[in-house]
Amino acid sequence: MTAHDAISIIRAKRDGGELSDEQIDWAIDAFTRGAMADEQMSALAMAIVLRGMNRRETARWTRAMIDSGRRLDFTDLPRPTVDKHSTGGVGDKVTLPLAPLVAACGAAVPQLSGRGLGYTGGTLDKLESIPGWRADISPDRMREILSDPATGAVVCAAGADLAPADKRLYALRDTTGTVESIPLIASSIMSKKIAEGTAALVLDVKVGAGAFMPTRDEAHTLATTMVELGADAGVHTVALLTAMDTPLGRTAGNALEVAEAVEVLAGGGPADLVELTLALAREMVALAGLHTDPAQALTDGRAMDHWRSMIRAQGGDPEAPLPVAKHTETLSAPATGTLTGLDARAVGVAAWRLGAGRARQGDPVQAGAGIRLHATVGDRVKAGSPLLTLHTDTPDVLPAAVEALAAAVTISPNSPEHDRGGPLILDRVGPG
Repeated sequence: MTAHDAISIIRAKRDGGELSDEQIDWAIDAFTRGAMADEQMSALAMAIVLRGMNRRETARWTRAMIDSGRRLDFTDLPRPTVDKHSTGGVGDKVTLPLAPLVAACGAAVPQLSGRGLGYTGGTLDKLESIPGWRADISPDRMREILSDPATGAVVCAAGADLAPADKRLYALRDTTGTVESIPLIASSIMSKKIAEGTAALVLDVKVGAGAFMPTRDEAHTLATTMVELGADAGVHTVALLTAMDTPLGRTAGNALEVAEAVEVLAGGGPADLVELTLALAREMVALAGLHTDPAQALTDGRAMDHWRSMIRAQGGDPEAPLPVAKHTETLSAPATGTLTGLDARAVGVAAWRLGAGRARQGDPVQAGAGIRLHATVGDRVKAGSPLLTLHTDTPDVLPAAVEALAAAVTISPNSPEHDRGGPLILDRVGPG
């Protein structure tokens, strides 16, 4: 291999040049080993933010991050593997009913998830509100659970040896203003998903006020980039663009969202949550080459059976009562009319301030904290009727949470009931 150095690679990208495969491999390897200083990788990341990377560079960058650690292999499982990833939103608890639902349809679902940071919740935080449930399990235990036809789904934390370069780079980008780059975002997501060993992947790319990608054009570019990365790595990948101007479902929090997910598995739950769960399930089942109708698996109880088995397999008690916050405060509708706006980001920030989220990695979260919505966009409300109930163990944070919600609600006296302002599924991006 030709000798490389950090400064020449930084200069090349700074000046708008393409990085060679060898330069990318060297940079990721050197950074992972500590031979490339954090400030040098920060400079290179900033150059990428400003100058971009083409498809070849992005694919190579992703591959180099995968190669920095271990890649799991589930090709010998007796059922096809398929996973889902969401770019994150408010009230997005879809993974909880989706994983056992798709497993009930005959697939194996190896899902490596994360914890929340800021106003978007983390799947592991939600599941850890279930008494006894453990996020950290070994690859061998993952294989056992995925092979069990009564379970077939795992939702757990990624091991430290899975794409370790991404873990280091993610932390660096968060503190150096280099998060906003489609190639870096896409490669971060896809390096972990490809390394986890799934054969197929469905992406839920959120769009709107409560999403990381506020505009449809940005979300479409990110989705296209990730679908291309999946194709380049031999992982069948499809993306759905879904609306995130309004919280998904009627809850934002940890235990609150688990309870709502169980409602879906029991055949109920909010219409938008059920719609998105089934839309993603149908894409996953199709990519896995299966022909079962997910709606039938939801209504006949099979999905609930797989949920209970999945929770027990990771040490949890699916029948145990979920944690409940010590304090609540209900906010009333300020006027009579139709609820035409409920800002997802404001609700997410309020839930975070109540204790449902964290400001820094490693901070604790409250299992019972969050917000319950008594109405959502399109519903008719009366002045003085309950609109939002805030849950927390620390009542001193209630004023800050209420402040975050000050401009979150829009009520229009003349709008028709059930005008929800547009579809939930905005677009589909497939290979090609």
